[in-house]
Parts: sequence; structure tokens; C-alpha cells
Amino acid sequence: MRNEIFIAQRLKLGDSHKKGSPSITIALVGIVLAIVIMILSIVIVMGFKKEITHKLYSLNPHLKVTNAALGIDDNISTVDGREVFSSLLADSTLMPQIHSMSLMAEKPAILKTESDFNAVIYQGVDDGFDWSYLQSCLVDGRVPSYSDTANVNEILMSRIVADKLQLHVGDRVFTYFIDNKVKVRRSVIVGVYSSDFDNFDKYNIVGNIAALQSVNGWSDNMGNYVGVNMTSTDELGKASYAVYGTLAAATYSRGYNTLHRVTEVKQSNQAYFTWLDMLDMNVVIIIVLMVIVSGFTLISAMLMIVLERIRTIGLLKALGAGNGYVRRIFIYLTLKLIVRAIVLGNIIGIGLALLQQHLHIVKLNPDAYNMPYVPIEISIPALLLLNVGIVVVAYLTLLAPSHIISTIKPASTMKFE
Repeated sequence: MRNEIFIAQRLKLGDSHKKGSPSITIALVGIVLAIVIMILSIVIVMGFKKEITHKLYSLNPHLKVTNAALGIDDNISTVDGREVFSSLLADSTLMPQIHSMSLMAEKPAILKTESDFNAVIYQGVDDGFDWSYLQSCLVDGRVPSYSDTANVNEILMSRIVADKLQLHVGDRVFTYFIDNKVKVRRSVIVGVYSSDFDNFDKYNIVGNIAALQSVNGWSDNMGNYVGVNMTSTDELGKASYAVYGTLAAATYSRGYNTLHRVTEVKQSNQAYFTWLDMLDMNVVIIIVLMVIVSGFTLISAMLMIVLERIRTIGLLKALGAGNGYVRRIFIYLTLKLIVRAIVLGNIIGIGLALLQQHLHIVKLNPDAYNMPYVPIEISIPALLLLNVGIVVVAYLTLLAPSHIISTIKPASTMKFE
């Protein structure tokens, strides 16, 4: 063990004749609070990013395969589900990466009761649709059935829309589709869900694509797009190119008339992902501010330690210790304060995070934040990196103020009271 570290370990923080130095205690509390704030900032932002991303990936297909032809007419923007499915199923390299595929369609509609109405987007899906997330969000009823005897007009409605129209599971509601002329279907509510993602819940009802195919006069293999969910969302860009390449090759080799376009979920929900990226900047700003505050606190603490140990400095110099040697002793001594602060800060910060993660103590307004409570995601690598960074920055911060030791002369300090 280096002599400087050994001496620093033997020395106490503050004046050895006192139980504790108020200045050191205040510095310790300030640094602990800064560490707690940094830890909570990281785990909360990571929690927000994880939850919002999970909702976006669950409520939207990872990849949308649409008709590349431009136009606003439903009949121009349709895709043939059989062409897409057969092309992708034939690719033995791509298929293991695909979790599910579904022919889907969307159409504006109006739900009408005797006393009220509400504009929605009717989202029709086929039997390949992955219902797992919406099933986890059910508050009543079930998801629409796709058995041979099932009613094609069964719909899954959000709790927001159901409460507004005062509807419940089992009720029937008139659904109006407006094109060149008004078409009406009598939908049956079989389930009510709540995803706490208001932009989806306020406007989307989910039902059988056969209902929209009937309204639009389409064949049973036509839809607005095919939704493709991948087994992993880590490299959707590569998956998008792979799906596009497979469909382009199949169109050329099989003589299909449709040119396809493949869109990632990030492209169709760019505003949300931009907001999530901005959260990272907020964390960086908070950490920088806390580091600056902690740095000034740490410098003040070191100066107090030096003043309280000025006779020790004089004695060490009188015994032949150089300025660099003494500086390192007091840097290591001050780092003891940092280690205490890191231990206390991690215990308090991670403890508060675990309480919130399991008990959901701090609530949020779902209308504003798309979730009912503050989410927490504890990442061990991120916290380890934070703690290592704190130690490194603290050491670098102490290098400059430690030069004050070189101005202290042994002759004057031996008489210092």
C-alpha cells in the first residue's frame, strides 16, 4: 500500500478533537443529495423511455408494408395480403426473425348512441394479429373472436370512449362510415381496454378486418397495410431493408403489380421518439449541474479539511515530505468523503427507486404522461458508470485546489492554533 493512502486512512475527517465538523457534515449531505438526484434522474428517464417505447411497439406494428403508389383513395392504397404473406413465408432466412404478421385496415368512423357520438379510427385486423398486449390492458370482457361462427362486427373499445358514450361490454352501437355515401354497421362491444396511452385510447377501436372489407367492397385478402412484428426490435432498420428486399424480389420474379413500401414504427411515430431522445439531454443537463454543485461543495470541504489539519501538514513537511506527497494524502483523505457520499447516495437513491418501482407511490396524470405513475428502470451498468464517473471527476476536481498545500510553510504552521 502506498504511504499516502495509508496515512490518509489513519487520518479522520475533520478535527480529531471534535466529534464531527459541521462543514464536513454539510458537504457530505450536499454531495449525497446530488448523487441521489442523479440516480433518480437516470432511473426515471430510463423508465419513461422503456415504458413509452414498449407501448409504441405494442400498439403499432414494428414494420408497415404499404402500397408504394401515392393516393388518398382506399382502393389505390390497398395491399394484397396473400402476396405479402407468401413472399415473406418463402424467405427461410427472414421468417425466423418474424414474430407475427397481420393484414390490417383503418377507416374513420363515428360511433353513435341515442344521446352522444364520438369520432374514432376503426382498426380492422385479421386472425394473425398479436393480441397479447391489448389482452394485458383489458379491464372488462375479451378480445374479438375469429372463429367461423364469430360476429365480424365485434369490437374492442377503450375505456375512455366507453365512459364517454356510457357503453359497456355486451352493448351494441351504430358505427357510421362516411365515403361517397354513409354506410352503417351495428358493432358489438366484446371488450374494454385501457393502455393509458391517450393518443391511442381516445381514437382507436379494434375489430375484425372483415367488417372494413365489407364496407369498402374489398375481397377478403385486401387491406391498407400488412403489419409485421419482429422477434427483436434492436435492429428494425436492417429488418426493414430485409423485408423490402424480399418483397421487391418477389414482385419482380412473380410478376406482382404492387410495389411495396416498408415503414418502421419510429418513422410513423417520430414525434414520440424525438421526445424520448430529448429526455436524454435533460438527464445530461441535470448531471452536469449536479456535478458542478458537488464540485464546489467538494472544493470547500477540502479547504476545510486542510485548514483543520494545517499543523499535520506542517509536521509532515518538517519531516521531509514534499508538496506532492502531502497533496496526495489530502486528496485521498477528501476522497474518503466521496466514498461515504457514494455509499449513502446509492443506498438512498436506489432505495427510493425500488420503493417507487414496486409500490408506485408517485402518481402521474395519464392524460399528460401516458402512464399512471412514475416508471423506474434500474440499470446496473448505468449506475456503475455513474459512480465510477463521480470518483474520477471528484479526483480531477481536487487536483487544482490541493495546490494550496504548497503555500503552507512548516515554520508558521508549527505555531498555528
